Amino acid sequence: MPTLAAFAAGPAVAASNVSAAQAEAKEIAKSMGNCTPAKVEVLRYTVGREGSTTFKVGCTEDKDAFVVVQCRSRICTLLR
Repeated sequence: MPTLAAFAAGPAVAASNVSAAQAEAKEIAKSMGNCTPAKVEVLRYTVGREGSTTFKVGCTEDKDAFVVVQCRSRICTLLR
């Protein structure tokens, strides 16, 4: 039974990692991308030992403006 519990908790842990990284992505967009964050979308999410999440962060300054931020664990970098 413990094995089933580990698998059942997997998606919840993944969702919490993405949620935690969203706050970091917003901070990077604001501080490095000169972008006041609005909507945040997940472009790509990879799991595993080297897992990462790539976010598209919309900016409030212009409706078509956005930045792309990649987070590995909770360390994020501005890509574009």
